[in-house]
Formats: sequence, structure tokens, C-alpha cells
Amino acid sequence: MNEDTILFQPVWRVIENSTYAPRGHALSSFAVDDVLCEAVGKGESPSVARKWIHEKTIVLGIQDGRLPFLRDGIDFLKSNGWQVIVRNSGGLAVVLDEGIFNLSLILNEKQHGLTIEKGYETMVYLLRQMLSPFGIDFETGEIVGSYCPGSYDLSIDGKKFAGISQRRIRGGATIQVYLCTSGSGAKRAELIKTFYEIAGKGAPERRPPILPETMASLRELSSKFAHCNLNERLIDVLSNHGKVMGSDLNECEASLFRKYYKNVQSRNEKALELQQ
Repeated sequence: MNEDTILFQPVWRVIENSTYAPRGHALSSFAVDDVLCEAVGKGESPSVARKWIHEKTIVLGIQDGRLPFLRDGIDFLKSNGWQVIVRNSGGLAVVLDEGIFNLSLILNEKQHGLTIEKGYETMVYLLRQMLSPFGIDFETGEIVGSYCPGSYDLSIDGKKFAGISQRRIRGGATIQVYLCTSGSGAKRAELIKTFYEIAGKGAPERRPPILPETMASLRELSSKFAHCNLNERLIDVLSNHGKVMGSDLNECEASLFRKYYKNVQSRNEKALELQQ
């Protein structure tokens, strides 16, 4: 089973910034994805594509909790108008703002024989289909010097515009991508670089080397790219691979959301208390 056939689903359930995840509260988005991951894994929901955007939020990874001056770094970010949260998975700090388009694909792990690698490749295939009308071709592979680098960084001419991560719960697999669509990729990277310089003072081995020039937005990389077309492209591609159904959380999922939100909130508070 390849990434193309995995995209073929009887129904694609599409959710856009669920009412349980208002744009100002990124913790809610991670809780919603966990709810849907469980529902899909148990066979209680069809496969899901969920789009989400949040305003001025820095999402730290669990590894960032080991920085010796984490509190000073967080104070710097907050003093510049950024919310700060810690996500419920590994990795390092990333930026969320109006120019970052986040997409979660949520699939049944067992039903599709979805290995970690196949999950990544499925998202890459979807993005290639979405971006091809803009004449955008990209490479995959770690971009050294970018923030939150990984094996499935997406880049054009050595400049990263997206990163992919995964999380698995109770038989469900959530593949998430953040797409830097507009604004300055270098300015976002400069912000994260300064955070690490402050929070990692005296501990260079815990401070990832960030080179702002290694990051850019799609709008900076391609004159043909238009952010307003991404939603339309997603629906078009999914419609070619199954029936598309708009949705929000149902009553059972809404109840489960309260449990997951408490979990991510508690984990976030504990992580941020480490440097109090």
C-alpha cells in the first residue's frame, strides 16, 4: 500500500479550526487532534483532515524543558507579545501565527498498515498534489540550521518552509505539518534563535544552532503561490480520493475533549513550572 492509495478513503471528514479550538488557544488544537486520533483509531470516525491556524504562539517541545534559563527565554517571548505553550510530543520550538497553515491528517494505523515512514510519505504526497498547480516542487530532508529540524523538512533551494511530525494514540495516527505560507521565515527563525540564546545561556550543547537564512515562506519562495487557494486545493485533492464531509466534534468527542484538554493543560503547566 503506497501513499497514494492510503489517501483513497470512503469518506474524508474535514474539520477547520473546530469550535473547541479557538484560534487563540493552541493547547486546544493538540487536544482536539488527540480526541480525533482516538476516535479514528477505534473505528468510530472516518479519516480526518483538520486545518488550523493560531495567532502569535510559540510551541515548545518537551526537550526545551531542559534549557537552564527556560523561564528567562519564556519571559522574552511573552514580553514581545507571544503566547508560550509546551506540546505533548518531542521536537523543538516552532512558531504559530497567521502566516502558518497547520494541517493534521488522522488515519487508522492498523487498517492502513501505517508505518512511521509511510505516514510521512502520505503527507508529502498530499502536499505535492496541493502545491503542484502553483508550479512548486520541493525536496525532503533535514535542513541544518532551521528551527525544529527533522528528516521530513520540506524545502526549496535549501530553504525550509515546512516540517512534519507524528503522534499515535489508541490505534490512530496523526500526521501534522506546519506550512510557512506568508511573512518572513527568517524573522521567525531569528525570534527562535534569540529565545535559545537566552534560555540556553551557558549550555551551548542544549542550544540548537539556528541560521535564519535557512528558512523562508512559500510566498517568499514562489511568486505563483497564493495562500488563499490552500483550502480549496486541499478539498480538491481529497475529493479526488473520496467523499468529503464537513464536520465538527460530535457529542461523544466533545465529552472526550474535556479529558484530553485537562491532560494537555496539566502537562503544559508542569513543564512551564520547571523553571519557576
